[in-house]
This record gives sequence, structure tokens and C-alpha cells, in this order.
Amino acid sequence: MKATSLYTFSLALIAVVSAVAVTLPAHSADKLDRTVLPIPEPKREAITTFDARKATAPPRFEVKAPSNAPNVLIVLIDDMGFGQSSSFGGPIHMPNAERLANNGLRYNHFHTTALCSPTRAALLSGRNHHVNNMGSITETATAFPGQTGQRPNSVAPLAEMLRRNGFSTAAFGKSHETAAWGSAPPVRPIAGRPAPASTSSMASSAARPTNGRR
Repeated sequence: MKATSLYTFSLALIAVVSAVAVTLPAHSADKLDRTVLPIPEPKREAITTFDARKATAPPRFEVKAPSNAPNVLIVLIDDMGFGQSSSFGGPIHMPNAERLANNGLRYNHFHTTALCSPTRAALLSGRNHHVNNMGSITETATAFPGQTGQRPNSVAPLAEMLRRNGFSTAAFGKSHETAAWGSAPPVRPIAGRPAPASTSSMASSAARPTNGRR
């Protein structure tokens, strides 16, 4: 596993996505209280009509993103620091990054984890990598706090915050967020028997990132 330098754009976007997550209106036009997740269902008045033909069903409870909610896109690029992108004077021509930088989206003061798994954990949650129990790459996970390779339930991923606020979320690509002791190779099913569930540390994170165990 190669140690990485500054993940310039990925770590900078932690601040962007964190801001989106915490600035969703507490009481938007849909009258939902977004200060607590999951958003509680409204209290329904008791139906006292005995004749079902005359009873009126209440409106279906549904959580949607606020009407003014932005789309959120995070791009994680491995082994990339200030020296590579043209937006910081590097040799790699990145016109879209240049446009963002020229419009003011240029972060240059932040902490770096310098490794793959901790950076992804910080990116997924907006929290310190040790708070995510990801002090190093997952292959070196231990039983010590901050280094177990298993995100605690007290740390909610940003994707989960957005999903519970009505966003549609997805992740594509390598994640490297499962400790080696929590992953297993696929098992070929025996005729007539279902295959046991297994996970892979190289699998992509879906809308609800897991900690490697069911």
C-alpha cells in the first residue's frame, strides 16, 4: 500500500459537504423538523369514522430533499497533491478544477491523513480519522481505540445524513474501509444451500457505508 501525500481536492471537499449537511434548513417548506435524524413521522389524529367508505386516508409520510437543496458530488483522487493540478501551478491540465479555483474554491489550509483508508474515512464522515477508528490502513487494524478499522455507530457518514434528508446517494469505486478480520472471500454455494453472506474490503461503499459486518 503506497503512502499518499495531500489529497488536495478530496479533503477540501470535506468542508464543502459538511457545510451542505449542516445547513439544510431545520424547517423547510415541507414543514419537516430536520434537526434530528431520522426525521420523526408526524403525529396522526385518530380516525374515528367507523364506515371505511367514508374514511379519508392521511397523506403519506415521505422525506424529500428541500427544494433548494444542492447536488453534491465528491471526487477522490489518489496520490494527488498541490504539485500535480494546474489549478495550483502543476503540470496536469485540469480545466474544471481551474474554473472552480478561479471562482474562489481553492482550499490550502487543512490537515491530511497521508494514507488511503484514513482519508476515505474522513471524507465519508467529515470527522477525524481516529474518531473513525481508522488511524492507518485497514490491513493494520488492531483492537486499540482509534485503530480498530471499524467505524463506530456514533459516527454517521455524510451520505447517511443526506440520505435521511431525502437525497438519493451512491458511491462508485474502491473504498478500502473494511478491516481484514471483517472481510472474507466469496464462497461458492453448495447445491441446494444458500451461500453465506460475505464482504470485501475492496467493495464500493453504497448509499449506506457499512463497517464490514452485517
